[in-house]
Amino acid sequence: MKEFVLFVMTFFFTLLLYELFIVRRAKREKKKKEPIEVTYLVSHYHLDLKKLSYNQLLQIVAIVSSLDISIVVSLILLISNFFLEILVGFVSVIVLIFVSYHMVYLFYKKKGCIKHE
Repeated sequence: MKEFVLFVMTFFFTLLLYELFIVRRAKREKKKKEPIEVTYLVSHYHLDLKKLSYNQLLQIVAIVSSLDISIVVSLILLISNFFLEILVGFVSVIVLIFVSYHMVYLFYKKKGCIKHE
């Protein structure tokens, strides 16, 4: 139960920070600076920003990133060896990023927001 509470607290804290520092700035400076996650989705998965709501995309990115960070923190706290924590953290971050943003791509592909389709 303690791990679940920590997971939820980490998720909401990360989501709050992401909303305050990333999403708000991206909404203000839409043309100047977009989050790296949005750049990755547009360049790698050919996401068409004209066919979707930019604010919705920012919210989805914030939730997905917060969930990824919460999962990694929870995994690391289950391990007691420092070097193993670093290894598991690094590998799980890479895997989670690719899997979660592929799922975001599949969501937008189903909605028809991908270029060249």
